[in-house]
Amino acid sequence: MQIVFGIDFGTTNSALSAYRNGTVEVIAVDGNDRGGKLMRSVLYFNEENEIYAGQEAIRQYIGEGAAGRFMQSIKTFLPNTSFVSTEVFGKRYTIDDLVAIILRKLKDRGEAHVGHTVDSVVLGRPVVFSPDAAKDAVAEHRLEKAARKAGFKNIWFQYEPVAAALAFEGTLQAGEERTVFIGDFGGGTSDFSVIRVKGGAFARSDRRSDVLSLGGVYVAGDKFDSQVMWDKVAHHFGRYARYKTMGKDDWNNIPKSIIYTLCQWHRIPLLRARKTRELIRVIKGTTDDRQAIEHLENIINDNFGFLLFQAIEKAKCELSRQEHATIEFTDRDLCINEGIGKGEFEMLNADNFEQIAACIDDVIERSGLLPAQIDTVFLTGGTSRIPSVQALFVARFGAEKLANRDAFTSVVHGLGESVPLFTTPSGY
Repeated sequence: MQIVFGIDFGTTNSALSAYRNGTVEVIAVDGNDRGGKLMRSVLYFNEENEIYAGQEAIRQYIGEGAAGRFMQSIKTFLPNTSFVSTEVFGKRYTIDDLVAIILRKLKDRGEAHVGHTVDSVVLGRPVVFSPDAAKDAVAEHRLEKAARKAGFKNIWFQYEPVAAALAFEGTLQAGEERTVFIGDFGGGTSDFSVIRVKGGAFARSDRRSDVLSLGGVYVAGDKFDSQVMWDKVAHHFGRYARYKTMGKDDWNNIPKSIIYTLCQWHRIPLLRARKTRELIRVIKGTTDDRQAIEHLENIINDNFGFLLFQAIEKAKCELSRQEHATIEFTDRDLCINEGIGKGEFEMLNADNFEQIAACIDDVIERSGLLPAQIDTVFLTGGTSRIPSVQALFVARFGAEKLANRDAFTSVVHGLGESVPLFTTPSGY
């Protein structure tokens, strides 16, 4: 009996499917919501060298605070050639070591479910890890290396929007044909494809000629959160604070590099570097907003950036269902209670929406088709639920063509559907 796993290793969440006996099953891998089918792509290391992943990592992190090392958005570092390794309590980890820990957790939980050792996997990858072709190749190599360290011997890659298309294809009747625009919105990237799909046995044939175009952009869920952080929350941490250098009367603004880093939740731990913390301490001595700089020190020392961005993400999600939301966060003597309206959110992220729109148009153009010739638009990923994102597709294709299914597990289900493409002679 052949069993092959499909793994959607995401910036925010990861998921696992299993292909066996010609069928695909999405496997519960964590004890969070959505039936446990998603595992947060986070790690927590404590001082006893114990490593936790997913919801258990979050529980340990919240319980112990700054006592351990919490890591998130690890996927975003795959194409970063300047990131070689990091030291955690005296042990050095490369980027593929860190990814391998998460993949191994998924593999172990999957094997426990199917009752067999599984050494083959189809891994999802974004259309663009990086616009730099060399860095894109480095990212895929690192992901493959991580999979081998996790115990996989046979490894294939599938573009995530193509996987989503195959998941959609599984819903069609035998012989039913569609030309589909796929929008896969993750935490770090938004990926698009135009692909021909057809229900029935056709789904098991070589699909290269059916992919009419692919494209992607580095604008997704995290970018929207970062924009809200920059415009609505960063002032609590010194965005507008000024300070004087020793022996001079001139006022200086807080270095933008500090605030930019603060506004990217996966990069906040970088502010714990000794030189940065020393600079912040010096700034606090002469600043015109000492309280804000103390808040900045606390968010770094307490390692609570993840919790702050969870509050921002919660408000963002609420704005997909209602006209107004509130960002609520408390740390020591800081109590954030920032209101934000749907219109304001859309205004702040206007440039991000424009970048997504430009990529959509480019993918349509390169497919050689007009929007009217595309039968269905299939959107997946949490960001696809943002009304302004939906509006981009309605404007181009019409509301009647939008097909929203499971926004969070379509890709991993499609990775399972991809297995025959790689494991049969007629595949890739």
